[in-house]
Amino acid sequence: MLGHSTSSSVAQVHPRRSAWRITLTALITIVIAAAYIVGDIFGLVPGVLTNSSFSHYSAPQTRTAYAAATLDGKLESGTPINSKQASDLVNTLKNAEGVGSDISAVIRDSSGSTIAQLNATTAREPASTLKTLTAFAAASTLDMGSTLDTKVYLVQPKGGTPQLILQGSGDMLLGAGQNDTAHVNGRAGLATLASRTMQALHQRGISQVTLKYDDSLFGSERMPAGIQQNDAEWRYFTPISSMAVDGGKQWSGTAKPSNPDNDEVYPTRSTTTAADTAKTFISSLSSAGIKVDGAATSGDAPANSSPIASVSSAKLSEIMAYMLRNSDNTEAELFGRLLALKLDQANSTAGATAATQSVLKKDAIDTSGLHMADSSGLSPGSMVTVNTLTDVQEKLLVRGSAVAEADGLSVVGVVGTAKSRSADDSMNGLVRVKTGTLSTVSAMAGNVSRIHGGALTFAVIINNGDNMWSAEQAVNAFVAALPKL
Repeated sequence: MLGHSTSSSVAQVHPRRSAWRITLTALITIVIAAAYIVGDIFGLVPGVLTNSSFSHYSAPQTRTAYAAATLDGKLESGTPINSKQASDLVNTLKNAEGVGSDISAVIRDSSGSTIAQLNATTAREPASTLKTLTAFAAASTLDMGSTLDTKVYLVQPKGGTPQLILQGSGDMLLGAGQNDTAHVNGRAGLATLASRTMQALHQRGISQVTLKYDDSLFGSERMPAGIQQNDAEWRYFTPISSMAVDGGKQWSGTAKPSNPDNDEVYPTRSTTTAADTAKTFISSLSSAGIKVDGAATSGDAPANSSPIASVSSAKLSEIMAYMLRNSDNTEAELFGRLLALKLDQANSTAGATAATQSVLKKDAIDTSGLHMADSSGLSPGSMVTVNTLTDVQEKLLVRGSAVAEADGLSVVGVVGTAKSRSADDSMNGLVRVKTGTLSTVSAMAGNVSRIHGGALTFAVIINNGDNMWSAEQAVNAFVAALPKL
């Protein structure tokens, strides 16, 4: 057979000659290994022992922008903006791949003078940059140091089971667990509320109750008309209510982020958030030792009565920062509605947008061509000029009452929706913005700490670009060049 024939033809090797070959091979191996080690040490060959220096990539250190509260007195510092350089930058954006012809842009210095512009008076669809208008009006009007409290009332009918009424005041970032002081989302926890309720009930000798929930704060109209055209699956918005856990997000089958304040995953949202909150609260009460008969039903909190327990949200200023950095549409609509109630406008989308526009006009912000279909920019139909967006940014630089918005904006290359929008890492940290993105919209508005000193404001809106991905890259490059002006 072939295998047997091959085996029998193998030459026999003398044992002493074999030993000599093994010794020689070992010596050669040792010499080669020693040479490699020496080469490694002196960086002549790749390896872990190199003692000579070599380059590692390291990201540039994030620059520090002026804080909103310290801008006064610094705005006029530095060299004047080079108007030709600014105009060239706008023209480069205009002619960039994918941008198309439906574009507006403006750059202003810290005194409000326009340095360069393109179609600045033409109203276009703003997407989420519209939130800057809502945020400015709310931050200028509401008590931004106040909180949204979720309360529990007790009613004890004669001869009946004691009744609890859970009442919300707009906290749609409740947590299911204990109060979380480290985050905005979950600052007030239903488990903490249940524990406090249990203590109050035990003091009264009560261990069994029924539960109602009062979700009457925002009336019957809970969402702008047409908003589902841009959110058919309820991933970016849920109708506003007096209370919700984690913005109504439903995490079944979706990995939940470790940081609840980073809203970078978009599961579907419940549209019955108040009822869901009451159901979660029942579970928390049961865990605390309170028996709840039946399911929760809708009802009104008693008038002229004090709650037996409550939990408080983060401050409105913190919630505004959460809203802006995550571009949270629900929270934007919530701020619009809180503003409407504060200014005695109708408890509706129209009332919210009317309240916002009244504040803008009072503060001499140009509202020419402005139409607000909602408070968030998610609904189709909103129109705004870059002049209006930039007017708001100018006010943020000098108005102490709007510091909550100024400090809450996303920072390019650092935090929020603009974290991934950096086109030049060396400029990271110097541009505070609100982004705006829809299938046919790429927009950005903000204020900039210039590397030559002082500040500037800007806004850009592109609608119906030839290639929206390329248009977004063009906006990123435009924004990255602004600190160098």
